[in-house]
Amino acid sequence: MRITYFSFRGLYADNPRALYEALAARGDRETEHTWLCTEKTRHTFPPDVGTVLYGTPEARAALETADLVIANDCISMPWTKRPGTFYLQTWHGTPLKRIHHDAEGGPEGWLTNADLDVARWDLLLSPNAATTDRLGGAFGHRGPIAETGYPRNDLLSSPRRDAVRKEVRADLGLDDGRTAVLYTPTWRDDLVFQGGGEAPPLAIDLAAFTARLGEDHVLLLRLHNMVVGRLEFPPGAPVVDVSDHLDVAELYLAADMMVTDYSSTMFDFAVTGKPVLFFVYDLARYRDQLRGFYFDLAAVAPGPLLATSDELIDAIAGVDAVAAKHAGRYARFRETFCHLEDGSATERVLDLLPTAAASGHTTSTNPEGDDVRADR
Repeated sequence: MRITYFSFRGLYADNPRALYEALAARGDRETEHTWLCTEKTRHTFPPDVGTVLYGTPEARAALETADLVIANDCISMPWTKRPGTFYLQTWHGTPLKRIHHDAEGGPEGWLTNADLDVARWDLLLSPNAATTDRLGGAFGHRGPIAETGYPRNDLLSSPRRDAVRKEVRADLGLDDGRTAVLYTPTWRDDLVFQGGGEAPPLAIDLAAFTARLGEDHVLLLRLHNMVVGRLEFPPGAPVVDVSDHLDVAELYLAADMMVTDYSSTMFDFAVTGKPVLFFVYDLARYRDQLRGFYFDLAAVAPGPLLATSDELIDAIAGVDAVAAKHAGRYARFRETFCHLEDGSATERVLDLLPTAAASGHTTSTNPEGDDVRADR
């Protein structure tokens, strides 16, 4: 059995990592695992994990000889899927913002190679019932879709979560009394496609943040993987760039609250039950011009929509009252988007692989273990 993995432009991360680690723990010596990486990411893989460079003949051979391919993004390099290979596409998030063919404004031909990859998919995962049809429609995928929850989020419900929180906070130099604010802004299409891959400006007033919160708060900045650049901060600012931390779920555990805008991280972080604040200083432009949404964020958000840095800092300072005010909305948000995030998604996905390969049917699996099958 040969399995080839690909995640986020060559990272050892996300749903493929969770599935790989579960399979590796079974100790099947007959299975050969190979990850696609890049020169910049190869050193981040554990030494016992086999890697080949993305885009090379070796990578193409790994894909074309695989019995199983597991990816969380489109594999846009050329390769031919041989008969008998099963391709599991996990994708990497519940979308608020429109994606793939539902999004407008990308450069001409930017989806050509991605569409070739979509045609290879045998099974697409969906993290929740609200997302299933959106993913299928956006990608033009007419094959099976399985509602399973995301394997990467199992850690958030694991008995290990408290120990992981303590370990990650120690690695980041955070003592128990420090409030960690995880900031996860998404990328902006115009900056990536016309601006050379710049990160969006850090619209938070760091001087004001430092003056009011800096003694006992720290901002953990997690930039989107689409953004190539890194932001610079004034000396002494209470900011830690955690963009290169491989497992974002570990950061969810380490953090005490999240600040985001339109990122899919909001849906995963909600599994923790910790407060979420929305810093949406460019809401109208992003929604109406850059990307567009699948639903009204203002009607669904489990926390306040904040337009200015001052409003954000006030909300962080008074987060307990803010969380209490939005408790009902938060509960409804979790019911809609986190109903499958119970810590068992990995096993549900692994159990699906031979069934899906044999049947070619959609399988919807709920936490109670009932399977509902339907052709798509």
